[in-house]
Amino acid sequence: MSIEVITFDLDNTLWDVDPALLRAEAAQREWLLQHRPGAIEHHDEQSLWAFKKGVWKRHPELAHHVSQLRVRTLFELQIEAGYGEAEASRGAEEAFAVFLEQRHAVELYEEALEVLAELAGRYRLGALTNGNADIFKTDAGEFFDFAFLAENVGASKPAPDMFHAALDLTGARPEHIVHVGDNPEHDIAGAQGVGMHTVWMNPTGLPWAGGTAPDREIDNLRKLPSAVASIAAAQAPD
Repeated sequence: MSIEVITFDLDNTLWDVDPALLRAEAAQREWLLQHRPGAIEHHDEQSLWAFKKGVWKRHPELAHHVSQLRVRTLFELQIEAGYGEAEASRGAEEAFAVFLEQRHAVELYEEALEVLAELAGRYRLGALTNGNADIFKTDAGEFFDFAFLAENVGASKPAPDMFHAALDLTGARPEHIVHVGDNPEHDIAGAQGVGMHTVWMNPTGLPWAGGTAPDREIDNLRKLPSAVASIAAAQAPD
């Protein structure tokens, strides 16, 4: 079999991330309002984003560590409000735990579990994400063999580090792996850069912006098994 492994981006590839993020942000804000009064009441969405960017500028080492960046932001919000370091540190961890619980309460695309079950019977499946979602804390986890997060490998896609991690773990050659993702730069160009095949998940029908086109394009995960099969068929010797 010419294709042995399929790797997936997660957010907006297996689920729409926005509803989960909105719930997570709301839960985190409610925790702060209740347990750390004064830390967030004066911030709206725009000022909170500006505050987070300020934290990132002061801590560029956290650029690929989205969880640590959020915890640091929560810590500094409390410090700014007059809380002591120990209390702010404890509050940051507890508020982040509240956020992360809702972050993992994702609603997979309607067809995702059926498709993953089908693919898992034929290929090894892995997750490669720039975000902080743990695939094994979702309903899809049972179908996956491995997962890498940018914050674990220290670099975000399209950097090759996560793709190389998948290659090293599986022992598969790049041409025996298909990467599936929604982001033309992070997923498609990144995977192409290490020699993997690619499938672009494009549910809204966006035009291809340029650069090397993906091997296949789909607008629904139900089309993924046949897309992978056609990539394999195109590789088969005459």
